[in-house]
Amino acid sequence: MLTILGFAMIATFLVLIMMKKMSPIAALVLIPALFCVFVGKGAKLGDYVLDGVTDLAPTAAMLMFAIVYFGVMIDVGLFDPIVRGILKFCKADPMRIVVGTAVLAAIVSLDGDGSTTFMITVSAMYPLYKRLKMSLVVMTGVAAMANGVMNTLPWGGPTARAATALKLDASDIFVPMIPALAVGLVAVFVLSYFLGLRERKRLGVLTLEQVLVEEKAEEKETETVLVGAGSGPGASGTGKATGGAGAGSGTDAEGDDGEGDAERFQVLDPDRATLRPKLYWFNALLTVALLTAMIMEWLPIPVLFLLGAALALTVNFPHIPDQKARLAAHADNVLNVSGMVFAAAVFTGVLQGTGMVDHMARWMVDVIPEGMGPHMALVTGVLSLPLTYFMSNDGFYFGVLPVLAEAGAAHGVTPLEMARASLVGQPLHMSSPLVPAVYVLVGMAKVEFGDHTRFVVKWAALTCLVILAAGMLFGII
Repeated sequence: MLTILGFAMIATFLVLIMMKKMSPIAALVLIPALFCVFVGKGAKLGDYVLDGVTDLAPTAAMLMFAIVYFGVMIDVGLFDPIVRGILKFCKADPMRIVVGTAVLAAIVSLDGDGSTTFMITVSAMYPLYKRLKMSLVVMTGVAAMANGVMNTLPWGGPTARAATALKLDASDIFVPMIPALAVGLVAVFVLSYFLGLRERKRLGVLTLEQVLVEEKAEEKETETVLVGAGSGPGASGTGKATGGAGAGSGTDAEGDDGEGDAERFQVLDPDRATLRPKLYWFNALLTVALLTAMIMEWLPIPVLFLLGAALALTVNFPHIPDQKARLAAHADNVLNVSGMVFAAAVFTGVLQGTGMVDHMARWMVDVIPEGMGPHMALVTGVLSLPLTYFMSNDGFYFGVLPVLAEAGAAHGVTPLEMARASLVGQPLHMSSPLVPAVYVLVGMAKVEFGDHTRFVVKWAALTCLVILAAGMLFGII
């Protein structure tokens, strides 16, 4: 019964948000609360929610201060060289822009954190997508898939979890998987190329200069004041475009797109007042030190970002009004993401507290035919797609993978093969409603989560299967 209710709760959530009948936050809170009552454990709802909040509170704190930190780094121009290199390659050609999105997301993903990857990628590419009226779900989909492949890095999370669950060395799992993962990343680039060709056919090709000229012309027509630099866009009404620069310039346009476009388009502005060229190497070294500390696990990640954000603000913006302006400029993203994370805590708390996850996992293992025993690595790779999408990485790697590995061992399948196969589903996992980082992605891009889901699932699943096929071809899985 719990198995059926668990799948029904997930299906209800996905259907309602994809049909836009409920907002993700409302669905994440109300649907699990309702199913908790159906299970007969409504009296324990408060305990489940508090347990979920307790588990996700460090993640919410990490995201809050990571948004502030990397938002400040974007403001001061730390990533401008990378962004301008990608934009120079793109030349306002839709095909190149989509491929550039994948390349940028893959490069930035080396830090092992999806949230920072999405913040940097969207901040850099959003203006071009809006100005050329390109599909924003293409941007979010490509970025999520590229990050999903790179999420298998040993410091990214899944590989470490698989190693811990099966008592293996992370390098023994990851290093042999590199060829298959490289094929998966190439598949993302190839897919980006064809998606870009489709956008080019639909929109045509402009030059980057034409895009910038159009931006400046719209600024004059609407008398837009770009105050993002010193006084903080969004901190007051002065930063809004009176006519909405860019409002209505795409299918995902909203009422405040003018302000959002104006602020985001400053990524291309070499004269914005927030730039701190004299502090470039300080900011670069601070970021390298922060990422090194994350990888070496010197301190908990939320603490590192808290310290990093405080130091970055103090050094780059020593005056308190400027610090307040920077915090105000990024407040919307902080509130949206942290709110979504705590709403997701209700969903995961009920899913785990009621025992639905355990019953779903056991059911999935039990339905595997006996004859598939010698092929448990293949089975694990296939199962990693739906299971890592419908449950957290912790739930899959610590709850399901050991059971699958035990079944595989009985048929001579090594734990290393099982661990490698378990990584296959990560490109799809990164778009799961249970992954907090995906809300950073869709929130900053102003894309409905349901629209993103409808677009990305089929392509992410295809990427996962390519990785699985490559792993089997190379004899890794």
